[in-house]
Amino acid sequence: MFPLRRNRRLRTNESIRSLVRETILSPNDFIVPLFIVEGKGVREEIPSMQNYFRLSLDTLEKEIKELQKLGLKSVLLFVKVPDNLKDNAGKEALNPNGLMQRAIKTVKNSAPEMIVMTDVALDPYSIYGHDGIIENLPAGRQGGQIVNDKTSQFLAEMSVSHAQAGADFVAPSDMMDGRILEIREALEEEGFINTGILAYSAKYASAHYGPFRDALDSAPVDLENIPKDKKTYQMDYHNRLEAIRETRMDIEEGADIVMVKPGIAYLDIVREIKNMSEVPVAVYQVSGEYCMIKAAAEKGWIDHDAVMMEQVTAIKRAGADMIASYFAKDVVKLIS
Repeated sequence: MFPLRRNRRLRTNESIRSLVRETILSPNDFIVPLFIVEGKGVREEIPSMQNYFRLSLDTLEKEIKELQKLGLKSVLLFVKVPDNLKDNAGKEALNPNGLMQRAIKTVKNSAPEMIVMTDVALDPYSIYGHDGIIENLPAGRQGGQIVNDKTSQFLAEMSVSHAQAGADFVAPSDMMDGRILEIREALEEEGFINTGILAYSAKYASAHYGPFRDALDSAPVDLENIPKDKKTYQMDYHNRLEAIRETRMDIEEGADIVMVKPGIAYLDIVREIKNMSEVPVAVYQVSGEYCMIKAAAEKGWIDHDAVMMEQVTAIKRAGADMIASYFAKDVVKLIS
């Protein structure tokens, strides 16, 4: 009862505030997304992602050593596939000497203890920019559809290929039904019992992904009779309970970590998933979230570092055990 209880006593100065602080960030909280391209000596800034880069394998080595010095312990790899290697079936994804497979080996050779997580989806390999194989609808109906079961089977093969190259976790980002069980069984059958699955369990059909798709040239193509967006498989952002159902199914199918994506606009979902999840919860702070901070700071409208720290702290406070973030290096430099 006031005045016996004055809450401001615990806010008197920074020493007291830090002593009673509930949410603490450390390098252990972050996964670093990395974009890999063919070539040598490549470190090219992504036009829509200020101060973030596509890396060739030789510059990837240098990046990994820098991340290691900062205390960062986990990376999530994405590859930009040359157009001439793209098709509808994604067969390049199974190439044992493909860009992803070589990237995994590059990281492991540079820093064996670095945790390597790999994107498992068809969109970087697809001529249509979709996360699944497209087939015609039954006779009498027009257009094509992203087929679920055949895609899931292919994603399982892709996951095994990544495990063979040395991945610690595969991260299916496609949102096909049943693919976690398909992947888990394939990994078990091939003897990869210790390869984990980070499942994009509550991935919403969000407008925040644009810069990422620029980075990989993986946006859905605008062709007649081809879906123009990913709303038939990614989740409707109006829904909350659906996220719980999706996540529960992934856990039952063998997911080791579940993910909510995007981050800051979905903190209610993060808390819901944290409250019900039996496994660690990851959150992806996506490219659109990154770019909005960068653009507003460049205009002088916000304090870049202050807003960055507030947002990643809010994500952890909401329940994230780990955060995939393009700000990972910047945050770690500030807190250390």
